[in-house]
Formats: sequence, C-alpha cells, structure tokens
Amino acid sequence: MGDLERIYGLHAVKAVLTRDPARVVQLTLADRRDDRRIAEIEALARAAGVTTKRVHAQALSKLAGEGVHQGAVAEVRPMRPWTEDDLLEALREAHSPLVLALDGVQDPHNLGACLRTADACGVLAVVVPKDRAAQVNATVRKVAAGAAETTPVVTVTNLSRTLKLLKDAGLWVVGAAGEAEQLASATDLTGPLVLVMGAEGSGLRELTRKNCDFLVKLPQIGAVESLNVSVATGMLLYEITRQRLDPHRAAVPRSGAPPAARRP
Repeated sequence: MGDLERIYGLHAVKAVLTRDPARVVQLTLADRRDDRRIAEIEALARAAGVTTKRVHAQALSKLAGEGVHQGAVAEVRPMRPWTEDDLLEALREAHSPLVLALDGVQDPHNLGACLRTADACGVLAVVVPKDRAAQVNATVRKVAAGAAETTPVVTVTNLSRTLKLLKDAGLWVVGAAGEAEQLASATDLTGPLVLVMGAEGSGLRELTRKNCDFLVKLPQIGAVESLNVSVATGMLLYEITRQRLDPHRAAVPRSGAPPAARRP
C-alpha cells in the first residue's frame, strides 16, 4: 500500500466515494461520530464494498497528519494525472473550453482553493508546471473540498510550450497582471480561453507573459498592492462565467487574429 494517498475531510472523502469509489481502498472513521454526514459516507463505502473501520480520534489525527480530518480519512489509489495529450484530446470534444494555468503557484492551500473555484466555474482542466510549483497532495484535496476528484490536473515540464500548444488548438491565452491596461470586466472573455495566473508575489514569469495574447487586471481602489492568487483566480473565473452566462454583456472586442486562424 506504499503508493496509496490519504484523503481527509468530509467533502473530499464523500466526493471520491461518489465519483470514483474504485480508487478507495480503506475508509477510517472516528469512533464517536455518528451524525448524518458520517452515516452518508459510511453508506457509500458499504455500497462500494470498501473496508471501513472505526478508531479513536487521536489515531485518526495521526493518519491525517496536520490536516483537519473532520472524522473521516480515506486511503485511495492516486488519480491518474492528465498528460498534454489527454488535455488536447479533451479540447477537441469540448465546446468553448476554459482552461486554468497556474504559473508556479507554490502554496498547496492556494492550489486547492483554485481547484475548488475551477470546478465551480466549469474549468476543463488546471495546468501546473512540474517544477517549483505545488502538486496535488492531501492538503490540496482537503482545501479543494472534492474538486481534486473532478477537475483534472495536467502537470507539464514546460508551461510556455503547453501554452503554445493550446494556442494552436484554438484557445486565446489571457494572463492576469496588475499592470495590464485592460480591465477583465471590459474585455471579451468568452470563447475558448486559457486563464494564466502568476505565482504568489512574483506574478507571471516573463516567458509566460510573452505567450499570452493579452493581459487583464482586476480593479483595485484600496491600499493593498495585490490580492492572494487564489482570491484573484476566483474573481477572474467568475467574471469569465458571468460573461458566458450574460448574452447582453458589454465588452471590448479582442484584437489580433482569432484562434481559428492560428490552427495549423
């Protein structure tokens, strides 16, 4: 069982039992918790034939490490990560796809929060670099509250190369930057799109910035220089969602060649 991962927290454990129960090897629950939410999780495990055991809360805390388990820990087989080929194949079948790319976000709490919002906004996949960036682990799964089980994460060795591939596949690549001239709310963010967010503190790397078709920013009228990356990601994803749901939106048309013209 050395290759197993631990998922903890009621939302995350319920999500994997609901969406992919075959991955769950064992469920461990707090011995003194018998409320409705625990009963639902136990019933899902029973229906899937998953072995369940009850232990003292202290033993459960040891399994979860520093995570807040809420009375439930599941040992699961890792979800197969998507490759670039998987992503490109999914794009061929998607209508007006939305992809989120995180350029070196290192805090697993931020990655988990971004995954949670990405799931809520219908993001097809989240792209992260292999090096110097947070990867999906138990902390990410807990913060994501189940979204790590529904939103594929594509780990790539070269983000700039991946952005070029997404351009060739017909997607606009839009980066978020505080110094951008365009407000997100005044820019057409509909259609096939990649939203690129920079790392905590440093923002977008120069090479990543060069691969963006255009940059957008959020309005800021306070004294704080920048927002937390997961907060900014959530605000921009919901602006994109707002525009896609509002047929009467007022936005400035994008300039440059349309995505279709870039296809080989």
